[in-house]
Parts: sequence; structure tokens; C-alpha cells
Amino acid sequence: MTAQETTVVSQGLTDASVRYTGQITGTATGVVERADYELVADGQVVKTGSAKLGVPFAPGTPADFSIEEKSAYVKSPEDLARLSAQGGTVLIALRGTLVVRSGDSEDSLPFAASRAVRVPHLPEVIVESLDAARYSAEEVQINLRLGVRNPNPFPLRLDSLTYQVTVADRPLEEGTAAQADTVDASATGVYPVEIAVTAQSWGPGVKGLISKGVLPYSVKGEVKGPLLQVPFFLKGDVKLNVSR
Repeated sequence: MTAQETTVVSQGLTDASVRYTGQITGTATGVVERADYELVADGQVVKTGSAKLGVPFAPGTPADFSIEEKSAYVKSPEDLARLSAQGGTVLIALRGTLVVRSGDSEDSLPFAASRAVRVPHLPEVIVESLDAARYSAEEVQINLRLGVRNPNPFPLRLDSLTYQVTVADRPLEEGTAAQADTVDASATGVYPVEIAVTAQSWGPGVKGLISKGVLPYSVKGEVKGPLLQVPFFLKGDVKLNVSR
């Protein structure tokens, strides 16, 4: 082996594609027949395989070959949460043996190369914006925009974003704001939620509540995706705009 390198072709929240590139120089004519390998992430073997190569080489002439493999490097929601809290990088490696045939002889050559990648991070749910319009003494419309912040340098797939909104200790609205969506790398996905505060939705004391000019609210829910379960709870006060 005269050169070897592992590169990360692509990375997601729970999996990665890596490519091992090697170079072999022989003293006789031969063929690199196959590679038997392991994909290792964070010190654990996550996948094994064998790749047929059939790469010929001649004396003194370097022959290049490569192996590409994709596998999950996160096994569970707990594993993902641990890596996110740990921070830093995780080492991904391809290692194994090359089967080389030259004439009637067959040899095995060990190989290994690794690459550090940034650990995946859990998304954060935030209140991207919030305002409330007072239409009458007994009617307020709250416009809430929930943000899912993706801190990773790769897109984040969301299966769902569920929520339950409470105003002055009374649940008013619940549902799913995002289904089968993707948040771009290092970006924030924004999902609007509308809440009507009326006598019908909140109760007969709504006039007194609205007259205070400020409504206390809270929103709780969960973001779900592949091996992703992140609960959230947000609360605060929203000031009422001038009556329309």
C-alpha cells in the first residue's frame, strides 16, 4: 500500500456514506481481487461487507482502487441524544483486508483509514415570531410561528411537529404543524399556528382576560424524525395589538 484515505461522501442525522481510496504498487503483475471490510463509527463496527475489485497492477506502476459504503452510525434515539450532548467529532473508518493474487499466490494486505466528522446535533424548537390582534373586546387572534432550528451542516428530515397551545392555563389549540418536511442545512423551518381566543374557545371570562392587554401562553409538543424524538416546552406573554 502506497497511499490510502477515507473521505465522507455524504452525512445525515443518523447515517453516512464514506469512500475509501487506496493505491497499491507491486513488484510483479497481479490483480487486487476483492476487499473484505468493516465500517467503524465511534469505535463500534456498524457494518461489514465484501467488494469485488478486479484491479490489475504491474511492477512499479501504482494501481488505484476505491470502496464506498453507507451505514447508520446512530442506533437509537438515546444514542443520538448522547452524541448531541457530547459534541465534537466522531471517527468513522473503513478497515479490512485486500485479497491480492499474483501468479499462483494469494496474499492478504491489511488496510485502514479514518475520518473525523462533526457529531449530529438535535434540532431546537423556538418561537420564531408571535403576535396577537384584538378584533373586539371578546376576540383575539394569536399568530404563532414555531421554528425548528437545524444546527447541522446537512438537511434534517422531519416526520412531524406536534403542538398543544395553552392560553392563561386553558388548552385552546393542538395539532401537527409539519409532516414529512425537510429543514435545510444550518437553517430554520418555520410553521405557522393560529389560535382564536374567544368566549367559545376560552370561556365566559374571556372579556376580562383580554382587557388586561397581555395574554400568558405556553406551547408544548414534540419533533419526530428518523431516530429523532425531541420534546419541547415554551412559554411567555404576548401583548395585544391595538384593536382593529
